[in-house]
Amino acid sequence: MEPPAESPSGASLELVVTKKLLLALAAYVGLAALAFLTLSDPRIRAATLLILGMFAVKTFIRRGDMMHPGDEGGSDDKPM
Repeated sequence: MEPPAESPSGASLELVVTKKLLLALAAYVGLAALAFLTLSDPRIRAATLLILGMFAVKTFIRRGDMMHPGDEGGSDDKPM
């Protein structure tokens, strides 16, 4: 049996996360373009684009959690 693959190091992990982020954002743009071109009802189109936008923002925000796992974001190390 082969040994388990090592986890990517700092720069390599950041590159992988950045590539995945760009692919995800490109997919959201593609879906938004398709929704804009195919949906005729303005309310449904707006709701669809709003939901896709919320997913895109969530994806962009979560990239920080993927790049820095275990980092709570706070400077206090004291338990509450």
